[in-house]
Amino acid sequence: MDENGKSVPQEVKGWNWGAFMFNIFWGIGNKTYLSLLCLIPIFNVVWVFVVGFKGNGWAWQKGNYKDVETFKAVQATWNRAGIVQFILSIILVIVYIVFMSTILVALSKYMN
Repeated sequence: MDENGKSVPQEVKGWNWGAFMFNIFWGIGNKTYLSLLCLIPIFNVVWVFVVGFKGNGWAWQKGNYKDVETFKAVQATWNRAGIVQFILSIILVIVYIVFMSTILVALSKYMN
């Protein structure tokens, strides 16, 4: 139980991609202001994982959900958006690495 006396159901616990990828906006939208600690440089590297893991519990405790199904429906949107953003981020990193590698190879051939 938390300080409000509201326990977190087992079905609610688990990873939240929306909380992980959109931590600050997700936190404001779900009234879980601990996620704002992601604004602290260097500390945020670890804290984003804490928010992703603990976020559902925090949102359940701070929210006014009538049942688990309603909560899951709300968080499903955040999860889908978070997964899409994660995949796009990975693709962007791969494209960047390939692009930079190609440029470096071309430059090294040009310099020789």
